[in-house]
Order: sequence, then structure tokens, then C-alpha cells
Amino acid sequence: MVDAGESVGQMAAHLARIHNACLKTRLQPLGLSPAQFQALAALDLHGEQTQRALAGVLAVEQATMANTLSRMERDGLIERKPHPDDGRAQLIRLTERARERIEPARQAARAADQVLLDGLPMAEQALFVSMLGRVNGAMEKAALDSPG
Repeated sequence: MVDAGESVGQMAAHLARIHNACLKTRLQPLGLSPAQFQALAALDLHGEQTQRALAGVLAVEQATMANTLSRMERDGLIERKPHPDDGRAQLIRLTERARERIEPARQAARAADQVLLDGLPMAEQALFVSMLGRVNGAMEKAALDSPG
């Protein structure tokens, strides 16, 4: 049970902010922000897709995704090409420059994750990751099931 003065959501948000700052520091030498890393990883995993689809995968607003992709395009990390079935849409794909950064960026993310996990005994780290995955899954389902 959480103390009356503590909110689990606030604690999770605080943890996310600290982890994001740690990740940002580790990605900076690669010329990537955490948001760019998320987009890069999603495009690597799912292949080329529209801005709308990518925003959905990452659960971010369209405007946020547009800003991130604009910076990535400016930095030569993505290319846009016309969508073959929708004249209003474009497909986003990674450039070779981005592909060269995928593994170093994943290593940076693993290093940031390890900083987070180092606060737990080894025996509890896998349990924490498992529980975090289940909580995230439950929250995503609740968000999808809720009206509005």
C-alpha cells in the first residue's frame, strides 16, 4: 500500500523523468534525443510507416511527432516518400546514417536502464521489469477501454 501522501503515478512520472535525463546524457554523443531514439527504434522494428502510424505506436501527439520527425529529417536520419495508396500521406523511413546509430543508441539505452536497475538487488531486477511490463500493459488496456 502506498502512503497517503504518495501517488504511484507521481512516483512513476518522476522515475520516467530521471530515466529520460539519464538517457538524454547517454544519447547526446550520438546526436540523438530520447524522442528521436524512440522514433528510430520504432522505425527499425516496424519498418517504414506514416507519421500518424508512428505517433500511434509511440503514443504521442501528432504535433509532437511532427516536430521530432522534422528534426530527424534535418539531421539526415529519416527520408519521406509519397505513400502509394494515400496521396495526402508520406511514408517515413530510416536513412543509412540513422541505421548506423541504432546499435550504439540501444547500448546507450541499456546503460541508462542499468543505472535504474542498479538500485535493486540482482534477484529483484527481473521481477521489477516483469511487474513494470504488466503494469504498463494494464494501463494501456485501461486507456483503450475508457471512453473519451
